[in-house]
Amino acid sequence: MHRTPLHKFHLDNGAQMVDFAGWDMPILYSGIIEEHRQVRSSGGLFDVSHMGRVKIHGRHARRFLETLCTRRISDMQPGQCRYSLVCNAAGGVRDDVIVYRIDEDEFLVVVNASNRQKILEHIDQVRSAGDYSLKIDDQTMSTAMVALQGPKVMDLVGKVSREVPTLKRYRFTVKNLVITKLIVSRTGYTGEDGVEVILPSMTVDLAMKLLLKDVDLKDPRAALKPVGLGARDTLRMEAAMPLYGHELGEGINALACGVDFAISLDKHNAEKGERFIGQDALEKTAAAGGPPHRLVGLQIEGKRAARQGNTIKTAGRDAGHVTSGCLSPTLDKVIAMGFVERALTAPGTPLTIDTGRAELAATVVPMPFYKTAKA
Repeated sequence: MHRTPLHKFHLDNGAQMVDFAGWDMPILYSGIIEEHRQVRSSGGLFDVSHMGRVKIHGRHARRFLETLCTRRISDMQPGQCRYSLVCNAAGGVRDDVIVYRIDEDEFLVVVNASNRQKILEHIDQVRSAGDYSLKIDDQTMSTAMVALQGPKVMDLVGKVSREVPTLKRYRFTVKNLVITKLIVSRTGYTGEDGVEVILPSMTVDLAMKLLLKDVDLKDPRAALKPVGLGARDTLRMEAAMPLYGHELGEGINALACGVDFAISLDKHNAEKGERFIGQDALEKTAAAGGPPHRLVGLQIEGKRAARQGNTIKTAGRDAGHVTSGCLSPTLDKVIAMGFVERALTAPGTPLTIDTGRAELAATVVPMPFYKTAKA
């Protein structure tokens, strides 16, 4: 398995490690619920170095990414991040990505760990099929990525940099650390405010000392504590953020996933041939009134959680399936996401979930399930 530059940090802080997409990653430290509540109340530190980081630069980088991504890239400003999808020709989702525009012809694309090799192969195929002058540099192994998330995080970051707390959401800045540079973006995957930091692997120890200089991680009242992948999943669930392999996938129509904002069907000039991969299929889906199933949020009665693959029913017949589910530590309610027939997506619609052992009463509710006070 691959090890991130923070591997020793995890072991020193008592992490329980698991194999995640070929990486030895912390699933938890003290406990998933405790870590979840730490992020909601104060702040959590996540190692997300397993995510892929691919630099794309050169004269045709913008045009190339317009073909690769479902969202407009050309009008991005340097210092801006943008969430997008990468689709296959049928309109299914190869991956969801964050695109950073570093300069006029220089971009960084962050991809999911489990899809890095697949996306790199896809990038090579698209580049070979077109006339593009650009370079591809997979920087995953030479860099690290850390996320700091929670309502008190910006106060901590402000002690290191006055500029970072002034960033708008989905903006980033490049900061100097001794003789190297790091990217600090106001992004995250928890529904809380915070930042994600991309930096050279060799500078991780120094950066951690700066970030944690006033923090005692062993203090129960510490403003910042390490958090594992277990709580990262329950946090993103409450924020209704999709996860590849659950709400997103090659066989799932991109217009069904609840991220229509990331799909710009009208963004390209067809006369110039500027169309993204999968656009034809998604335009046909939109013209037909949308996909037959769409993603919804569900609140479930009782304390028993639904799991991925459980059947969603209405009036005794199958109507969809669950993609993710958990007991929300913040709301103390069982929540889930799943795909249901288009006619059943209105909030308040009663449904049942067949777990194989029992049928659970559920109701369609708006997403996200949780919003910060500032949202």
